[in-house]
Amino acid sequence: MTITRVLIVDDHAVVRLGLKTLLSDQPSLEVVGEADSASSAAAAVARWRPDVVLMDIRMPGQSGLEATRQITEQFPETKVVMLTSYADDELLSRAIRAGAVGYLLKQADNDALLRAITSAARGEAPVDATLTARLIARVRAADRQAEDDAFRDLAERELEVLSGVAKGKSNAAIAQQLNLTEKTVSNYVSHILEKLALTNRVELATYAVEHHLDDRLHRND
Repeated sequence: MTITRVLIVDDHAVVRLGLKTLLSDQPSLEVVGEADSASSAAAAVARWRPDVVLMDIRMPGQSGLEATRQITEQFPETKVVMLTSYADDELLSRAIRAGAVGYLLKQADNDALLRAITSAARGEAPVDATLTARLIARVRAADRQAEDDAFRDLAERELEVLSGVAKGKSNAAIAQQLNLTEKTVSNYVSHILEKLALTNRVELATYAVEHHLDDRLHRND
């Protein structure tokens, strides 16, 4: 049986004791050490070489985020799971950028914590379910905003013409669909090329598909 070596970093002795008691009951886990501050965490990792570090974020002095950055840079084989009371999207983003593989709330039940440690040791990325849902929603919202920004300089009629170009339609076919003259459609295409700094219809079609123009138009229906 593979034993996962765990280091606990938290400035509260009661929290460290509770975690150690829980983890020590698991035959597949071994608490190899503790640290009571972020500033001593990297030295503790160097001494005990744990597989997984349970890291509090907010501690007096140096933060757990900075300690995580140091650990992941110096000991890339060690996985850091943030264990915190703060369900904060920004903290989650900062923790990921610092190199943490997981983010779990202290309010999580024991099974969730044990699964997170095991998952981290396997190289997976355990994140609290509530935060995961919020993060996904945030990413999707950012993606939608990026798609909208890609067409922010185009009027609605220009978007309709661009949609026709993306579908491979000729100016004549687009004109018939939109009840415009072919010359008007040609002018629209020229204006769209200029606004998007593109050179031909192939580039226009590629741009429209890559930025999901049809999805944007359907959201506005």
